Amino acid sequence: MPQTPADLDNLRRLAAAVDTTALCDATPDIRVMSPALRCRSANPVLFGPAVTVRCRHDFLGVIQAIEHAAPGDVIVVDGGGHETALAGELFARAALAKGVAGIVVDGGYRDRRFVATCDLPVYSRHVTPQAGTTVRPAEVGQTVSCGGVRVTAGDLVLADHDGIVVLDPASAPAALTAAAEVMAAEARMTERLAAGATLADCLNLAEHRDRLSRGEPSRLRITA
Repeated sequence: MPQTPADLDNLRRLAAAVDTTALCDATPDIRVMSPALRCRSANPVLFGPAVTVRCRHDFLGVIQAIEHAAPGDVIVVDGGGHETALAGELFARAALAKGVAGIVVDGGYRDRRFVATCDLPVYSRHVTPQAGTTVRPAEVGQTVSCGGVRVTAGDLVLADHDGIVVLDPASAPAALTAAAEVMAAEARMTERLAAGATLADCLNLAEHRDRLSRGEPSRLRITA
């Protein structure tokens, strides 16, 4: 977990320059949440350390997590994938007021009339009007499963139009730097394509195909 505000500021700067697709290309074993978790708000882009909580048909733990969160944190809720709504409009408003970076719920969310226009990134597996109970206090900060991947408190969560990924804080600087290199290569390729180049002009396509035909290991890469 980042130790200082300067560490987090640097990671936020790096994260702002990349997207989830570049991260996946640069780090094949990165944790990617299920695409069943969809953005329900006006803004899909978030980044920050996870505040984790596990709930089952009861949203008292989500209240605890929001109260525990610091500005820039991401609330990650392991709702077991159940349809019960574990948060809604009031929770989004409270998170916005605290400066929380976003809410990710592997379960239900409600109050789309407000949430759909809300600038706070909100992801959930389901949308439903049926809320859970408030009788089961939860332990905030335990390791949970959200979107089919393990999330530990302090892990870094990044989301955008293509989905949600989770990074280990220790390896995040290298992963984000590598993703930036991928995006720089893609930008060069975009310029060449706009100037009339073909995909074959920008990739090691012929070499890659020949190596594969000989049964040799190979990787398709941008050469532009």
